[in-house]
Amino acid sequence: GTSTHEDVSEYYGKILSATEDLKTNACCTSAAPPDHIIQCLKNIHSDVIGKYYGCGLCIPDLIEGLTVLDLGCGSGRDVYIASQMVGSTGKVIGVDMTEEQLDVAKRTQDYHAEKFGYANTEFHLGYIEKLSELNIEPGSVDVIISNCVINLSPDKEAVLADCYKLLKPGGEVYFSDVYASSRVPQSLARDKVLWGECISGALYWNDFHNLSKKVGFLDPRLVEDSVITVSNKAQEEKIQSYSPNLRFFSATYRLFKIPELESHCEDYGQAVIYKGTIPRCGGAFKLDDHHVIETGKVFPVCGNTWRMLADTRFKDHFEFIGNFDRHYGIFEGCGTSLPYASASEGGGSSKGGGCC
Repeated sequence: GTSTHEDVSEYYGKILSATEDLKTNACCTSAAPPDHIIQCLKNIHSDVIGKYYGCGLCIPDLIEGLTVLDLGCGSGRDVYIASQMVGSTGKVIGVDMTEEQLDVAKRTQDYHAEKFGYANTEFHLGYIEKLSELNIEPGSVDVIISNCVINLSPDKEAVLADCYKLLKPGGEVYFSDVYASSRVPQSLARDKVLWGECISGALYWNDFHNLSKKVGFLDPRLVEDSVITVSNKAQEEKIQSYSPNLRFFSATYRLFKIPELESHCEDYGQAVIYKGTIPRCGGAFKLDDHHVIETGKVFPVCGNTWRMLADTRFKDHFEFIGNFDRHYGIFEGCGTSLPYASASEGGGSSKGGGCC
């Protein structure tokens, strides 16, 4: 554990001095951010932007007034985006173990407070596997975000378990990370560059699902995914020499803290109607890659999806039809195959990882 921390800290604190120093595209975002994020980015100090190493945008909708925790916040880019989205009544906490990165975040706190018109950020130097050692009250956080960081941790179960403890009931972890199509061998895991580039520390996707369920996140939901092509011949050859079938994916998941969730998507004959009232989601609300819920339409859901909407901050934005009185069996289309649509050439819909 400690040597992994030291290697990662050295990689992100000393070897990488700017975004362009990354040796693969695993930590690079290909999609352009939405307009409201672009506006937020314009207010962020250039020193913070220059040291950004994330692999996707990982800030969910409807966070105004909430307490948000960013794991592995680095120089603070996502903290300062979230700071603008939660507003003056919200709060954003950043945690990172690399002093060089955190120094940039702290150094620019006054700059951002002046720019935004309020101060609502705090930063902690520490390990994401030891969140319980930081001065953050259990059950006090609404949303935990993380951008291509948990795969760098040597103890992913400890990270997820501490997340569960810190969240309020109905809160969620909403994060982007890297996952593998099968278990990564020690020969690759020991490679400092591949680990630092967020590749060889990636969990096998099904191990991640099982680990999430073990600590209490009973129904991990995939929001979106894309294939990682590595795009570095030397690093690609290391992977290919082990197996040409080992593939890596950048994926965004949401994990809700709802103890009543079931292990599978069960059918109770329920449905929801989205009111179209979540900001920037007027026409439809996307819960995950299997649930894009159009405004005003009666949308059949399994019991778990019902709870993810009824027992969370989304409740006021939906009408709920039905209850849990009668059970009709498994919800059709609840699968257990590789969940990433990007795994099939040309994309297309996947049947794994969620209902309908």
